[in-house]
Amino acid sequence: MRGDCHAQSPRVRAEADCTSNGSVVRYGLIVRGRSVKPITNVDDPRYVKALAHPVRIRILALLEERDASPVQLAEHLDATLGTVAYHVRTLEKLGLIEMVATHQRRGATEHVYAAREHPRISDEAWASASQMTKDAVIRTVLSQIGAYATRSAAAGGFDRTDAHATRTALRLDERGWAALAKATKKWLEQVQRIETEARTRVERTDSEVFDAGLVIMLFEALPFFNSPPPGSPAGAAAGVRQHIDSAPRRAETPAT
Repeated sequence: MRGDCHAQSPRVRAEADCTSNGSVVRYGLIVRGRSVKPITNVDDPRYVKALAHPVRIRILALLEERDASPVQLAEHLDATLGTVAYHVRTLEKLGLIEMVATHQRRGATEHVYAAREHPRISDEAWASASQMTKDAVIRTVLSQIGAYATRSAAAGGFDRTDAHATRTALRLDERGWAALAKATKKWLEQVQRIETEARTRVERTDSEVFDAGLVIMLFEALPFFNSPPPGSPAGAAAGVRQHIDSAPRRAETPAT
């Protein structure tokens, strides 16, 4: 892992061994007196465990937006404080969130938590991940995307004239897939640059800032005509793979 030894978040109590050129060669979070090894690999069993419960998924999504206490999280999750507190402790032990502040409220100590950076999934790591890990990650991503887009749409998120939503069915060979995957990565890099430039402008000019969402998905598709009929066990990964592999190779009209 590489990074700037002087750029670590001040709210993270960390251990780091740094070389003279600033490379981080060891990095661990301190959770209540013990060191927790950071999750750096998509196949880390702690990450799979975190994704094994929908409440933990929703807690992570909320803490990615802003810091919050279990009391505040429970209000947004429509869950009991005891349930939320249990899952918060689990996520903290897993090293996916961290306690960043404490407040005294009505004679009690309120703990405030923030999400840590999630592991970056490389092509190599994804290729070597177990099927259980891949299924867990994809379930999490699709669940968050669905809720995120639906709620945003209900709040007028697509009202701008230049908002965009497109589904495009493509027919590709291996070379075309590789080219599209490469183009997607380049676009993500450009998106990150755009956000960095916007952050710099806001700091300099105090211009208005607002939340924006962008979803990018590239996947081997299962055409609608090849989908299992309603009522069948369509969700099984093996069944989906069988339908994809056996799908007739016919051209389809892109749909938007």
